[in-house]
Amino acid sequence: MRYWFAVLFCLVVHHAPAQNVLIHAGKVMVRADRPVLDAQSIVVVDGKVRAVTAGYVSPAQANVPSDTRVLDWKDQTVLPGLIDCHVHLDSDRAGVEAQLAMMTDSIAAQAYEAQVNAKKTLMAGFTTVRNLGDADGVTLALRDAIRDGKVIGPRILDAGRSISTTSGHMDSSLGFRDEFRELLNDGHNLCNGVDSCREAVRLQISRGADVIKFASTGGVNSRIGLGLGAQMFEDEAKAIVDTAHLYGKKVAVHAHGADGINLALKVGADSIEHGTLLDDTGIQLFKQSGAYYVPTLSTINGYIERLKANPDAYSPSVKAKIEWRIGITGQSLKKAHEAGIPIAFGTDAGVSLHGHNADEFELMVKFGMTPAEAIAAATLNAATLLGIEQEVGSLEVGKQADLIAVSGNPLKDVRVLKSINGVVRAGSVYKH
Repeated sequence: MRYWFAVLFCLVVHHAPAQNVLIHAGKVMVRADRPVLDAQSIVVVDGKVRAVTAGYVSPAQANVPSDTRVLDWKDQTVLPGLIDCHVHLDSDRAGVEAQLAMMTDSIAAQAYEAQVNAKKTLMAGFTTVRNLGDADGVTLALRDAIRDGKVIGPRILDAGRSISTTSGHMDSSLGFRDEFRELLNDGHNLCNGVDSCREAVRLQISRGADVIKFASTGGVNSRIGLGLGAQMFEDEAKAIVDTAHLYGKKVAVHAHGADGINLALKVGADSIEHGTLLDDTGIQLFKQSGAYYVPTLSTINGYIERLKANPDAYSPSVKAKIEWRIGITGQSLKKAHEAGIPIAFGTDAGVSLHGHNADEFELMVKFGMTPAEAIAAATLNAATLLGIEQEVGSLEVGKQADLIAVSGNPLKDVRVLKSINGVVRAGSVYKH
């Protein structure tokens, strides 16, 4: 037993990533809003960017510690680690399959699945994610395990359990027999009335949530045929936002219908997720509030792939909403982009497949954004929305050394971001 413990300890130590790195990069995007630089040396010490220097300097010239690892990426374009503002790491399943898994998968099984999905996400170049809800707290634990170096994954900001009204989009008991209702809603994420909604927020904060997420409208995947309009009163939404802000937490709002989008913006939401039916009033409210739009376009890829594999993957009421969503996707992004609304990158991975997060870039460009704007949405804008712009989002001196390497020029063809050749997070090399 002692022998095997010693072997395991040595293996763990052997695989511990380096924290001091010298990267020779062919091209470097320090910030998405600045020109790309040629032939640069990126100096990383103690997990942070110490310098970005013209030319390829030696370790001695860079004055780095003796244990510094040198990466030859002279044939690569290096840019800041990407940020996905909307994921659900605990599952890669949807529709009827996901409904069955809710009743059969143990919390332990969900935790292992979340860890696998986190690793996929990191290896796809996403060094930070905002996880917007799971049922059993597995991602809260995963966040801490990654932070403590126990497992591999991106930096996580977690919402705990998403909040909605009874019969709203986050009511886990929808589609199940009445006797399962208490079991499936044991996380007490449902609220009805002002006091109840305040309590729901405080509960998630007590669990350690970094951000609060609630649903002001119905959802495409809701197992109930109540449409995609508002399903919460304004005083309830205001109670959620005010309570979250009281505790210094930002608020992300799931909203499809214009009425629910506008309701959330009126009461001070920090971001609108999906925003499928954005109207002129919503555009004005976005501008007045400074909220971010997170379009989650690539959800349609998940729908299309699953329906291709199994035409009955979703119940008839859900499938009808999916077909509508596929047909209308991208229209709100066009409006938001033309109006100058700040846009942050988010995929809703879990509805789409984990590890395929970069598919979102292609759709953002298809519906009006330039590659540079799409990359800014996944770096500078995303970091600002998450409130961590002093730590990540660019390769400026003093920030966490989160960076990725790709072949080709993502400013000419954003699809190169689907193939990541190198990943460094906080100075630790995970892919080379």
